[in-house]
Amino acid sequence: MAKTATAYKEKMKELSVLSLICSCFYPEPRNKLVCDFEDMEVKPINKRASGQAFEVILKPQSPVSDVAHNLPSPPKRDISLDDIEKKLEAAEERRKYQEAQVLRALAEKREHERDVLLKAMEENSNFSKMAEEKLQMKMEQIKENREAYLAAMMERLQEKERHAAVVRRNKELREELTA
Repeated sequence: MAKTATAYKEKMKELSVLSLICSCFYPEPRNKLVCDFEDMEVKPINKRASGQAFEVILKPQSPVSDVAHNLPSPPKRDISLDDIEKKLEAAEERRKYQEAQVLRALAEKREHERDVLLKAMEENSNFSKMAEEKLQMKMEQIKENREAYLAAMMERLQEKERHAAVVRRNKELREELTA
């Protein structure tokens, strides 16, 4: 099939040149067979606005044309067992090198992930410490406020006791004066 396609391409190149030459000698269009090659026929189709159109009919291959298109195969090289072993060793070395590169890339990726994880853990620890410090400060403020409140209450209580003592003394003095 590939041989037929190659031959077809070559014939089409020849056809365009042949068509140009024929149009110079015969300017009027003809509706009969334009070209007849051994493996295809070319017939013109009604002229289109874009240019000429042709119908290409491929004929079945003949044994003679098949032989004509066969190209000789390139000469075979004698490959020794040593050459094969060298090529296998080189391939094995390339495979090992690529494997080492993949392992190195994976190790670098793992190292990077470990660094990111350590950094995240450190940031988490720092956040926890900071939150704990803030909580401790708030607890201290609450304790200080409570102590200040209790101190103020105690002072008011002592003031009331002093006032009550003054009132008692005044009452005793009045009773002594009235008695």
